[in-house]
Amino acid sequence: MSLHFLTSKLLKKTGSLVLLLGAIASTSSLLNACSAAAQKQAQDPNPTVTAAGSMQMDHGNMNQAGGMMNHTMEMSLGPADANFDLRFIDAMTPHHQGAVVMAKEAQQKSKRPEIQTLAASIIKAQAKEIAEMKQWRQAWYPKASSTPMAWHAEMNHMMAMSESQTKGMMMSMDLGAADSQFDLRFLNAMIPHHEGAVTMAKEVLSKSKRPEIRQLAQAIIKSQNAEIAQMKQWKQTWYKQ
Repeated sequence: MSLHFLTSKLLKKTGSLVLLLGAIASTSSLLNACSAAAQKQAQDPNPTVTAAGSMQMDHGNMNQAGGMMNHTMEMSLGPADANFDLRFIDAMTPHHQGAVVMAKEAQQKSKRPEIQTLAASIIKAQAKEIAEMKQWRQAWYPKASSTPMAWHAEMNHMMAMSESQTKGMMMSMDLGAADSQFDLRFLNAMIPHHEGAVTMAKEVLSKSKRPEIRQLAQAIIKSQNAEIAQMKQWKQTWYKQ
């Protein structure tokens, strides 16, 4: 066997080995990347909005039978800068929209006239405020993106909300069947929802200089605190909770 033949055969084997090792390395890198992504998703399957209307929510367990729901919320609309009112509008608008969604569901499913009256009041008041906020946004921030904006507390700057974050701001949920526990589930959802609005409105009073925004915040605090007190009273009367 000639030296030329042996050399040629060895080179072919070496080349195949190099290709094989390269493929293994590429596959290993891909698997590691996929594993890291999967691990991150498992650790953080539902990213919270650390932005303003920054709302970090731990909904706890929504017990459909008893309507129990635990909320821990942390909100920050960011510093009192030129875009503070923009972030408030972009947080409160979907938040109001979420209240309207649940109120409309209550109109369809609740048999209690008290809940029907409250639902109608929420829809009327908050639909009006949504329209006002949209007009203000267009007039005051004509160059702003149509995407809602928020304050990222950790990165210390404003950012666009993702679609899932905007939905998170709504804080709305399916309230379940029109059964004997429906009103309890509605109350357990709407009370913390109103409390979230009051929290943001109070921040407005300490940071916003626009009289329109301040007047809206005062109206939210007054009306929704009154509704919170009423809903808590109904819970005690109807469900001993």
